[in-house]
Amino acid sequence: MRIARNTLIAAVFVALLGGCGFIGFPGVYRIDIEQGNIVTQEMADQLQPGMSRRQVRFILGTPLVEDTFNQDRWDYPYSKRKGLKVKEQAGLTVIFEGDALVEVKGDYLPPAWQSETAEAPPADTSN
Repeated sequence: MRIARNTLIAAVFVALLGGCGFIGFPGVYRIDIEQGNIVTQEMADQLQPGMSRRQVRFILGTPLVEDTFNQDRWDYPYSKRKGLKVKEQAGLTVIFEGDALVEVKGDYLPPAWQSETAEAPPADTSN
């Protein structure tokens, strides 16, 4: 009888302690966690069409994601969190043909690609 009561008390204690992780202790400090590559607009502005992989790596650093199946694409994701809350998120993708930079996509577009991505007004199809 005593063993069953102690087991029940231990089970209730473990269940309550596990609930604290779900709810969180009030007043607990959660640090900012930065993950990925920090890429700024100034860094992206230095990218020019036709740059070599070596030049792009020098400007942006080593990419976080180098796709094994598509070696012409490099991804530079970045996120900043405080606990479970995402405070900031950005990304940049560079695409090569051979050893030449041909396209840049993402949150920080260099001037060389901003004019190309500006959308033209839609054609009038109301005839």
